[in-house]
Amino acid sequence: QGNYYFRIDARTGEFVKSEIKNGILSEVKSIPLKGFSSMENYNWIHSDSLLLFCFDPKAKVVRSAKIEVNKMTSVQEIVPIPAPFGNYNSLSIGFSKFMDRKLLIGYTYHKIKNLGNYETSDTMYVASFTYPSLQSLTISKDTRSTYPGGVNSRQPHSFTDEKGDFYFIACPGIAAGNTPDKPTGIFRIKNGEDRIDPDYCFNISASPIQNHGYGLWYIGQGKAIVRTERKDLFTGMKDHYKVPHFDFYEIDLATQVSTGLALPLDKGTFRQCILVENGLVYITINSQTEGNYVWIFKPKTKSLKKGLKFRDNTDYILRLERLN
Repeated sequence: QGNYYFRIDARTGEFVKSEIKNGILSEVKSIPLKGFSSMENYNWIHSDSLLLFCFDPKAKVVRSAKIEVNKMTSVQEIVPIPAPFGNYNSLSIGFSKFMDRKLLIGYTYHKIKNLGNYETSDTMYVASFTYPSLQSLTISKDTRSTYPGGVNSRQPHSFTDEKGDFYFIACPGIAAGNTPDKPTGIFRIKNGEDRIDPDYCFNISASPIQNHGYGLWYIGQGKAIVRTERKDLFTGMKDHYKVPHFDFYEIDLATQVSTGLALPLDKGTFRQCILVENGLVYITINSQTEGNYVWIFKPKTKSLKKGLKFRDNTDYILRLERLN
């Protein structure tokens, strides 16, 4: 927002506003947020108003925080989403979306023992609320996949197309939902609706991709790019970040046709690695064998070429962002 950058400090639970001064990222101001050791989803309501969501594992509630970033003030609420039940002890918010003057939140439940030992419910849920009063309207569920969306500060998992229809990727793969017997799927909520379209599912795992996927980037005209894992190339979470095993596919949402992009294998489980501008798609690839580049894909001609080169000793490319 403007020349400012924002984050949640996981140690203090504070919302921090920073700016770049003399080439250094410097804190401007911070405010405390109750129960926000992390942040799962955010939405800009206006140019100076930010809405954050998180699951508070101590209180077992979903919290929201509306922050006026110019004044650095906040108003916090508890979102009336049912708490984890039975054997489930955690919850993930996968998307938050304003549609037809309602707030829609996609979520699922988890049974977590530790970081490497967890299971996800076989069901994804969509709850709708009035806004700003956050009165519960409906809760619907779908068992065709699980873990709808993901943490949208680390990479996008959803988008709205030119018709106003909302698409999201469900992420049951090992690095997200850890329910690999469920397929990765692209799902749709039609413009003006408050539940998942029962007649639409682009089953990525059953397509020629034959893999699970995590990131989803819209490139326009009914096309998107999905980043998919090659499960034959890694042995588990211990090497998920460091072993190149991700590839990229262009997908057609209407025909459900997928086309692989001739790119080197990428590494890093969750990355903001795609930027779409002026009809071009910029993709960062972190390859130890074929170099670290920003690749340029032109959807109209299907052309693909190398752009900016990073140093060969670049260990990890986390984000590709436009700096204002």
